[in-house]
Amino acid sequence: MRKITLTLLGLIAVATTASAQEVKFGPKAGVNFTQINGKIIDEGDSFEFDKGLTGFHIGAFAEIKFNEKFAIQPELLYSTQGGRYEESESGSEIIMGIPVNYNYNAEAKWNLHYINVPIMAKYYVIPSIAIEAGPYVGFNMSSKAEYELEGSISAAGITEYESDKGSEDMKKGTNSIDFGLGVGASFNLDNGFFASVRYNLGLTKIAKEYTEIDEDGFEYKSDAYDIKNGVFQVSVGFKF
Repeated sequence: MRKITLTLLGLIAVATTASAQEVKFGPKAGVNFTQINGKIIDEGDSFEFDKGLTGFHIGAFAEIKFNEKFAIQPELLYSTQGGRYEESESGSEIIMGIPVNYNYNAEAKWNLHYINVPIMAKYYVIPSIAIEAGPYVGFNMSSKAEYELEGSISAAGITEYESDKGSEDMKKGTNSIDFGLGVGASFNLDNGFFASVRYNLGLTKIAKEYTEIDEDGFEYKSDAYDIKNGVFQVSVGFKF
């Protein structure tokens, strides 16, 4: 699938370059404000990654201009994405006539790294401002979950503290291909520098079904949760 996609992208680039009036290349980089959209539902319980992560993207682009108004801009970007989940609870209960107070805080992060290939159609409203929209395909390079838990229980004047943290490789439960649509705008200077903003909306699920056997010999099957990527990007770059 990856080879087919890259081949098609190459053919598109060759075809569009052949009829172009002007072609410029350059680097671009910037910050990502990322989130995971949707809910995870597992055995009746549900939660969502209600917090975002801050990441980055870096790569290169080619602007293939057909006239003063219209252009195509393919890109190749390394992009860090994902989402974060936080939960906290405190309270008290009476157990065997003894008041018991408890408190805990939990945090989980899903860190996703992609090589993204957007192909944006650009329209120059005026020479310095362009609006853009188009599809992108992403190839997952890394998928890792991190968690951290801290809590305490107090009873009869005695307090016990507990903490735990760790990470897990989620590559086996992550789809290798991410597809979506991007829309944005850019401000372009005559000297080649530009700044742009873009939102990428994922249309395919991040998660996929997989089966594994735990250390006790029990078979576990994961669901393909209906969660998708969302990324707001702020970029700067230069056209040669």
